[in-house]
Amino acid sequence: MTASEQAPVLTVDGPGGAGKGTISQLLARKLGWHLLDSGALYRLTALAAMKQAVAFDDETALAGVAGALDVRFEPSPGDEPARVFLNGADATTAIRTEECGDRASRVAALPSVRQALLQRQRDFCQPPGLVADGRDMGTVVFPDASHKVFLTASAEERARRRHEQLLAQGEDVKLADLIEEIQVRDERDVNRSTAPLKPADDARVVDTTGLSIDEVLDQVLAVTGHT
Repeated sequence: MTASEQAPVLTVDGPGGAGKGTISQLLARKLGWHLLDSGALYRLTALAAMKQAVAFDDETALAGVAGALDVRFEPSPGDEPARVFLNGADATTAIRTEECGDRASRVAALPSVRQALLQRQRDFCQPPGLVADGRDMGTVVFPDASHKVFLTASAEERARRRHEQLLAQGEDVKLADLIEEIQVRDERDVNRSTAPLKPADDARVVDTTGLSIDEVLDQVLAVTGHT
């Protein structure tokens, strides 16, 4: 029996900044389902590797880091992302830096790392259901998911959203630099040999550019039949 046969799964894939995290958190809360933030697992792998001074060109060592992660997710109130804990310490803010995001994108391109995290992600599928947020949830991790959504938005829109988040955190980052970083990261994610970023053939694609959170949520809920 596959993981998605044990409980219903809604996959929410797409590039960074398309709104996956916020929408997935709201969906999980509304449906009363579990939440998997798969991107956080790759960011945690990158963070743990940096803390352990593991070279980012050492695929074997990075896969070992991924396989040994001590991670825990805890729901947050409101629209805030779920709290993420690494080795018992709150790593929610640390994994959201631009440096960690860039390293995570590099780590995610390594086949051995993806394989090390595959079963760990599938183990999150428990009754009554799972909202799985990531980049290959509907294509690789849960190919038999009952519902699949792919959120997207222009690079400019995603950079603007990220710029607002960083300013709110007190970080001074140029919008033009963020646009360039997002475009480079997209190119890497789309063209990697293992699990490239793309919509599943049976996924509903939703362009979130110019849409409010409520408008996106309504469209995604319509896919699941929970309007």
